[in-house]
Amino acid sequence: MSRLCIHTITTKALSLEACLRVYPRYQVSGITLWESSLAGCQPSRIAGQIQDAGLQVVSLCRGGFFPAVTAGDRQEAINNNLRQIELAYTIGAPMLVLVCGAVPGQRLDDSRCQITDGIAAILPQAQQAGVKLAIEPLHPMYADHRSAINTMRQAHQICDALGSPASLGIAVDVYHVWWDPNLQAEIELAGKLHRLFAFHLCDWLTPTTDLLNDRGLMGEGCIDLSQINVWMEAAGFTGFREVEIFSNRWWSQDPATFLTAIRESYRSLYPSD
Repeated sequence: MSRLCIHTITTKALSLEACLRVYPRYQVSGITLWESSLAGCQPSRIAGQIQDAGLQVVSLCRGGFFPAVTAGDRQEAINNNLRQIELAYTIGAPMLVLVCGAVPGQRLDDSRCQITDGIAAILPQAQQAGVKLAIEPLHPMYADHRSAINTMRQAHQICDALGSPASLGIAVDVYHVWWDPNLQAEIELAGKLHRLFAFHLCDWLTPTTDLLNDRGLMGEGCIDLSQINVWMEAAGFTGFREVEIFSNRWWSQDPATFLTAIRESYRSLYPSD
């Protein structure tokens, strides 16, 4: 269980204080912080609190959302990402996950150019702070408004365009990339280029009743998680396996019930850990 991480959005009914108290009881070793969970907290104290709880902070979610119609709005997005990098540094998060954004009605190629330009603008500060940037491709169903980066190939192209810096890589979220026929090859390439920064777990339910908030526990759906895990391990990924589940169904359950189910589904997927 030493590689089990949970995103605070997964257990959003719990305050950060409660997460730090409860996660270790369920053999959780890592925590990825969503900014919403930091409300009312003093960022300068969070790193110490996480360490005292016996947890390791894995990343901060989320930056990105670079595309916009006006130059002023694009600059504001850059400024917000610079603030997120500073926050990540302050709370001891070694990585900021980027959900890249899109503009409804704007050409996807234009949004992708704006995303590349936005990442280029924040990369120097991220490098100076020692914070890695992880581009997270999102499922094509979100291409209209949430992200114009929908495949690992497109994420690779941004890394290539920016000179393949060591601080820029990819977050592999199975919910968003499991369908890609080129997934194995893209994971292998990311491993060779040292771009495998994060691995997010959940499952795709059939039928899906809500495209955002109906994710399943590992093993509840149709994603071949075992195969994807084999590809990730073969590519050299040794980081945390992060459980990120948006689910109205599970959010309606008692958090203890949900955490027990997460632990058992993780054990079923990784029985040798």
